[in-house]
Amino acid sequence: MSEQQIRIAILANAGGVGKTTLAVHLAYELAKHKVSVGLIDLDPQRALDVFCGLPPASYEQSVVSVLAKDYKGAWPFISVWDNDKIEVCQGHPAMSQLADELVIRRRGEYALSDKLKSIPTGHDVLILDCPATLGKICENAVAASSHILVPIQLEMKSISGVADLVQWLLGTAEELQLDPAPPILGLVPSLYDKSRSIHRQYLEQLPEVAQQLQIELYPEIRDSAEFKNSSALGIPLQKHRPKHKAAQDFKDLAKDVIALSGRA
Repeated sequence: MSEQQIRIAILANAGGVGKTTLAVHLAYELAKHKVSVGLIDLDPQRALDVFCGLPPASYEQSVVSVLAKDYKGAWPFISVWDNDKIEVCQGHPAMSQLADELVIRRRGEYALSDKLKSIPTGHDVLILDCPATLGKICENAVAASSHILVPIQLEMKSISGVADLVQWLLGTAEELQLDPAPPILGLVPSLYDKSRSIHRQYLEQLPEVAQQLQIELYPEIRDSAEFKNSSALGIPLQKHRPKHKAAQDFKDLAKDVIALSGRA
């Protein structure tokens, strides 16, 4: 593992805001620039399986087995999309039970961080696709990450919840005594539909919100039926329809991640 390995936890305190869409398409954009990426599915809903066209993994071939107390093997990463730069460690429904176990396990909040230290991966970038509930698994993601990305839907609930999420992150980093605490790389407006006036209004408000929180605001990721069409095929939009405008929405973010990795 390079000392410059970037570990990005994609966090949101609500479901359906585009976490997995962001994870998958950022990974593919990075791979286009010869950056090796490991996607780790920490969500028991296993959305990555759908987006990557993968059958469900057995317990033994999932991230849950890796995070088991006495696991000694290698990470069960598998390549996807015929691309040797992108690998996935699949999730499993047993992640919910693991979260309960971690509550009472010694160093339970650091299970993922400890495992990445004892069994490092060889990726330039790790992307952690997190569950929507800010519990023990998300605490693990924060403890293991070098940076945080926050997709934000253009709805009042999502926007008003950003400050709460930031406070949770600050409190978690302090409680876990993380030094340094992983910074929030940026807010990423998702599912933007310019034909909806409410989306346009909220998008206009976001720069002020980001400024108040002192967090970078990335360009919006537009909503498109083609995201659903490509995920139904188990491939990212950049591979399904590379010339589609929405396929270009991840370039600025990928550029910054590449710079952080030292591969610019």
